[in-house]
Amino acid sequence: MTDDIATLSATALLHAYRRRILSPVEVTEAVLARIGRCQPHVNAFTLVDEAAALASARAAEARWARGAPQGLLDGVPVTVKDLLLTRGWPTRRGSLSVDPAQPWEEDAPATARLREHGAVLLGKTTTPEYGWKGVTDAPLTGITRNPWDLARTPGGSSGGAAVAAALGMGALHIGTDGGGSIRIPAGFTGIVGLKPSFGRVPAHPLSPFGTVSHVGPMTRTVSDCALMLTVLAGFDPRDWHALPAEARDYRVGLEDGVAGLRVAFSPCLGYVEVDPEVAAAVAAAVAVLVDLGMRVEAVDPGFADPREVFDRHWYAGAANALASLPAEHWARLDPGLREVAEAGREIPLLDYLAAVNERGRLGQRLRLFHEDYDLLVTPSLPIPAFAAGQELAEPTSQRRWPDWTPFSYPFNLSQQPAISVPCGFTAAGLPVGLQIVGPMHGDALVLRAARAYESRCPVRLPPLPG
Repeated sequence: MTDDIATLSATALLHAYRRRILSPVEVTEAVLARIGRCQPHVNAFTLVDEAAALASARAAEARWARGAPQGLLDGVPVTVKDLLLTRGWPTRRGSLSVDPAQPWEEDAPATARLREHGAVLLGKTTTPEYGWKGVTDAPLTGITRNPWDLARTPGGSSGGAAVAAALGMGALHIGTDGGGSIRIPAGFTGIVGLKPSFGRVPAHPLSPFGTVSHVGPMTRTVSDCALMLTVLAGFDPRDWHALPAEARDYRVGLEDGVAGLRVAFSPCLGYVEVDPEVAAAVAAAVAVLVDLGMRVEAVDPGFADPREVFDRHWYAGAANALASLPAEHWARLDPGLREVAEAGREIPLLDYLAAVNERGRLGQRLRLFHEDYDLLVTPSLPIPAFAAGQELAEPTSQRRWPDWTPFSYPFNLSQQPAISVPCGFTAAGLPVGLQIVGPMHGDALVLRAARAYESRCPVRLPPLPG
């Protein structure tokens, strides 16, 4: 029964709390037991605070007993990626360069919203150093592994959050996405991961990688993703990019269906080589969308690969992340991060500004594209998960991680909402992800489409390791 409790969705947990079928303490104990069992095999956490989690669960249990739950998530176990400030816990960013002996007295906006809504904070999930790459290994924490095959990567940089979600080590998980860091691990581990419209979920401090970086939910179901976005979205004055507050519940209308929506299906964006098994799974998913009533047309959005534009933003961001780091710490950095940051230092200002201008043209192109199409559908990734502990899927032919993530980073540049939902498996049993991209601020539509697909093809969870 403990294992069954650990895999319940947040929505199901809240229903059980209302009916007094389960208690937050019982659930938290079950989830902590699951962490104790799985963590040695997958390395998804950099910190677990059992005492704090159980104290929060007891407080939630008392509120439910009084019939006065706090907010929308009272008693639901959650995790926070170790790039986001969390009061009372160090934020190490996967780095040996960060001194844990600091006050740590502030919550990031997303962490604060979870706490305000009564969530039970379990701990912090792993990230590559400063979140710089699309896999999850770091000098501080070592290698995080994919629960479907422990020899493979879960992707990154929100790899710990994805693994925790897939294995029931918490119901809800905060990730960040600067070039695919929510959608990549969601695709590789078979969970749901949403990169919201930029500014929908406030951030503080702002990412050193700038306005390509988003904060968003990672869950086992689309309904939980909508619930979590309802909590995380809103205004925070510490983020000058934050969108205005809106009294919106993203669960409302989630089941309304998708009949009649105009959808562009781009299997390769016009320039990506896709693994045949991935292509077949995504094509089958698109057939489901057609059966759901979407009007699907095979069409590319009409832009060339913006890789150079992304690299100039990302490399400059890496240099910015390390700008105040004392020289003596550089030798302890992930060598790849050091190389990218050193390259970022050498980008001429006018070249960087040219990339900013080109980014603006890409964003305009996609906004115009969505005048004709409600949604754009692509694979989440062109390949299944590869070996853990390496940055590249093909080390002999690839130079940096964006070489194998061409479906994700364009939509960080454009800042649109995009979700990855699981859509099948390869013959080796590795998950495949379907990416649904919406127009700017079309988060509710993206969630509705994802939920419609999920209603036909629900998530499958991996077996427990060990």
